Amino acid sequence: MTRRQRFLQRTRTRLFSKGAPDYILLALIVGLVLFGLVMVYDASVIVASETYGDQFRFLKLQAIWVAVGSCAFAFTYLFDYHNYPKLIVPAIITTIILLVLVVIAGPAIFGSRRWFDIGVVNIQPSELAKLTFTVYLACWLARQKQRSGSLKEAFRDHLKTELLPFAFILFAICFLIIIEPDLGTTAVVGFTALAVYFISGTDALHTLGSMFIVAVMGVLGVIAAIISPYRATRVTTFLETIKTGYAPDPWISGYQINQVLIAIGSGGLFGIGFGESRQKFFYLVGNSAFTDTIFAVYAEEFGFLGDLVLVLAFLMFISRGLKIARNAPDRLGSLLATGITVWIGLQAFLNIAANIALGPLTGIPLPFFSYGGSSMVVILAGVGILLNVSKSTSHVN
Repeated sequence: MTRRQRFLQRTRTRLFSKGAPDYILLALIVGLVLFGLVMVYDASVIVASETYGDQFRFLKLQAIWVAVGSCAFAFTYLFDYHNYPKLIVPAIITTIILLVLVVIAGPAIFGSRRWFDIGVVNIQPSELAKLTFTVYLACWLARQKQRSGSLKEAFRDHLKTELLPFAFILFAICFLIIIEPDLGTTAVVGFTALAVYFISGTDALHTLGSMFIVAVMGVLGVIAAIISPYRATRVTTFLETIKTGYAPDPWISGYQINQVLIAIGSGGLFGIGFGESRQKFFYLVGNSAFTDTIFAVYAEEFGFLGDLVLVLAFLMFISRGLKIARNAPDRLGSLLATGITVWIGLQAFLNIAANIALGPLTGIPLPFFSYGGSSMVVILAGVGILLNVSKSTSHVN
């Protein structure tokens, strides 16, 4: 047997020795990624042509990131997820160091320090935090044992071994992200962590601890929105838009949300047609037409029915992910699948909600669609873990 044949045999064994992945979920993800590439080209073609003289510039860059993300997907899909507890501590420490460094030394872009500028690409540590923190919590909480003894002893044990350590690392990471500042990513990281923490326990103390963390995070979120002028303006603009149907100060603070609503309203029931968006002609601020507000361009071109199809696609993703979590062969697999599903699903619906004025615009990318390397690579790596768990499950389908 030649070296090439041995390599192919080993690869085939690793791919199928634990069963097949959830092919429905895999097909859905492939479809979303490929159509996302089409939408990146469609939404960016005007900016790319006028600014860089190359209508395919952002499509080519996004295709490179999809290729890199596909390599990350292949690794996390093939790598046995039971080995993550051995590797996750160095990974989460590295993530925290990067979050500290980006706040201290990262370039200020539109008043925020969220990225490391490396040549033609920007690396965003907070995107990495979504994955590493989710995996870290799953590995840590999967090791926790059922408490026994008196109520006092159980409460003391829960406080010492779970609630306080969880609260400490959660607030540390959320603090580092929110001071970048990035309230949207903080919300995604925080509520994903809470979901993993909540389902990891079944007793009343665990539930009360989860409710306490939710309350504290809610209070801190309100404070963060109030003490920061730009966040307060966004919240005020959002509330006024909900109340009147039209954002105040349409040429300054309310400009972007008004343009987004014009795009969505113009789409009507069936849309104005693929490639026909008018809002991508520099009406949407900066590069947001193919990043944060790409959903608005999609809605303008495909209309309400197209929006419904996309929402149903993300609901199917959530349904398949939670089914994988329920049928996972062990606690670690269940927590990993839950965390990744909640993270990607929550991010999708927060983005869509912001684009239809059901939430303030926060700069959260739409999974599989928005242009951006860090987000695409990390999400595909997370999906690889999710399908890794699914192939270890006997009856996903």
